Amino acid sequence: MLWLVLKAVLAALIGYLLGSANTSLIVGKFYGVDVRKHGSGNAGMTNTLRTLGKLPALLVIVGDMLKGILACIIGYYIFRIGLDLSELNYAVDINRVGLFAGGLGAILGHNWPLYFGFRGGKGVLTTFAVVLLAGPYQGLILLGIFLVVVALTRYVSLGSIMAALCFPFLAAFMEKDILFTSFATFVALLVVIRHRSNIVRLCKGTENKFGAKKE
Repeated sequence: MLWLVLKAVLAALIGYLLGSANTSLIVGKFYGVDVRKHGSGNAGMTNTLRTLGKLPALLVIVGDMLKGILACIIGYYIFRIGLDLSELNYAVDINRVGLFAGGLGAILGHNWPLYFGFRGGKGVLTTFAVVLLAGPYQGLILLGIFLVVVALTRYVSLGSIMAALCFPFLAAFMEKDILFTSFATFVALLVVIRHRSNIVRLCKGTENKFGAKKE
């Protein structure tokens, strides 16, 4: 059992180091701009789009999702090393622990990056990549919820928050697995916590809308 815990910790650590490579800050360095000092101050895709434009934002999308995917894959295989699933009664749960650990590590690394003074983004893209690997059907449904909310309100933050809040319920309803539901709940809480300032601005009516020009 201790060996399983150590492998999960290793998967999470590797995921964290990968996640700490904050793509928006790396891309910003090529443009000589720290996006945290512009716009909303968030080191993420939306603020990169507003600050630097479409191509840098596209690079951020690819980078943020790729590191989440890599962290999950690496965590999955690390956890399977020397593991005989046929000897375990709870093989399905155990089989996904490494993926969850690596993915959560990547999300935490993105939000609080080791290489950038622990000041990162809100982890939505990296979280989405992790969710797609952990539960593809739930991930696609959440993407649909996000797109509908953004299309109706033009608030990217509100779309992210609403999708995150739906995740635990989808996990509980579609999988009925305590491990996956716990993972979904923790991930949802992270997204909501990272959007605290956006929630305040949404309540005040001062949140920036997607596509709106900054005054």
